[in-house]
Amino acid sequence: MLLFLLTAILASFIKNAFEKNYKRRKNSFDEFENDYNKLLKESEQLLRLNDELKVSLEQTMALYDITKEICKSLDETKVFSLFKEELSKYIKLSDCKFLTNESELVNYPEYSVTPLIIDKKPVGFLIAKGIRESDFEKFHIMAQQFELGVKRAVLYHRVQELAITDSLTGVLSRRYWMERYKQEIERSKKFKLKFSFIMVDIDHFKQVNDRYGHLVGDAILKEISQVIKENIRQIDLVGRYGGEEFSAILIETDKETACFAAERIRQAIEEKIIKVYDEELKVTISLGVSGFPDDAVEANNLIEKADQALYRAKQAGRNKVVISSR
Repeated sequence: MLLFLLTAILASFIKNAFEKNYKRRKNSFDEFENDYNKLLKESEQLLRLNDELKVSLEQTMALYDITKEICKSLDETKVFSLFKEELSKYIKLSDCKFLTNESELVNYPEYSVTPLIIDKKPVGFLIAKGIRESDFEKFHIMAQQFELGVKRAVLYHRVQELAITDSLTGVLSRRYWMERYKQEIERSKKFKLKFSFIMVDIDHFKQVNDRYGHLVGDAILKEISQVIKENIRQIDLVGRYGGEEFSAILIETDKETACFAAERIRQAIEEKIIKVYDEELKVTISLGVSGFPDDAVEANNLIEKADQALYRAKQAGRNKVVISSR
């Protein structure tokens, strides 16, 4: 009997201990399961967030990647056309324009304005209307890419201008002018056309420099080059030949007609009062005219003929136009 009682007590003790251990382990397991489910849920959220970030990154990288499309052209109008095409793929808006004149902005009061700056100066304005708030960041990124494209085009043209124009006078540089001159000779040979060559020299220019200084001399060169450009056609070519000498090609023009143009230039400069600082000056020029193919068909020979005519104008008292003769 005692043994039975002891066995029952021991069995009860073992049962209670087991139940307590089981309950404790079950609670631990439940806590572990809860933690696991919580971590699993967080992991799933992180994976979704990671996927969203990946998509967002890919979209952002795609926005930055449009630069290579925009920069396919070095023409500002074409750059904007390419930009607008790319913009339509990512953003819906009412309108987008590119303005180069700041005064035009008053015509678009409802548009957001993004100025494009080069060397602290605006070179244009990207304006847009109807951008959704959620697209502001995208538009800002794409506008930056457009700015890069425009800057590339503007800087390219500036470099080109520096290469082909004389920095002081704004007419063609001698090197570029000579290239165009030789091209015109080949073109005229091919199509059996005429053109005229005018050599221009400022009379007594050294005396002007000695008396008034080189700054005044530079100002005179600018004025003379401007008068020459104003008195020839847009298709004609004027360049700075060297020092105080300018040269001009009158496209598809015979010598006699070129002489009228040369005389018009001479008279315009003779009558012009050049205001430089506190000085009011008058200068004159001498001009020599030669014609292709009447006087020569080779580049150097045609220049020499015009130069000889110019020399005769100087010998005859300056401020004259002299036409070349064989």
